[in-house]
Amino acid sequence: MAALAKVTADIRAAGGNLIAISPQLEQFSKEMVDQHKLDFDLLSDQGNAVAKKFGLVFQFSDELRQAYKKLGVDLEKFNGDDSWSLPIPGSFVIDRQGIIRHTNVDVDHTVRPEPAEMVDAIGFAAKQK
Repeated sequence: MAALAKVTADIRAAGGNLIAISPQLEQFSKEMVDQHKLDFDLLSDQGNAVAKKFGLVFQFSDELRQAYKKLGVDLEKFNGDDSWSLPIPGSFVIDRQGIIRHTNVDVDHTVRPEPAEMVDAIGFAAKQK
C-alpha cells in the first residue's frame, strides 16, 4: 500500500483512479489509510466476496493457521470472520468501457508489480478506444 501511495499522483496524471480492496473490517482499513496516509479509496470486501468471484482466494491449511496463530496473527479479528482465507494479490487496469487492459496476479504475496508498470499500463489503457 505504501508503494502505491507514492505513485497515486502519477496514476491520476496517466488518467487513472486507484482503488484498493481488502478483506479487513472497515476499522482496520481506516487504520491502514491513516498509517500510510493513503490518498485513494480502500474498499472493504468482507468475506472475500469479490475475490471469490474472481477466483482469487487462498484458503489457509490447518498447519498454516496454527503457525499464524503462534505468531499472534489474528485474521478472525481483522477480517471479522473465521474463514481463514485471504485474497490472492492482484492488480487490474480496467478502461472506461470495462475492458481489462492489464492484469498482474501472483499466488506469492511477496511478488507485486512495480508501481511504474501499473502507471504505464494505465497510460496505455487511457489511450485505447
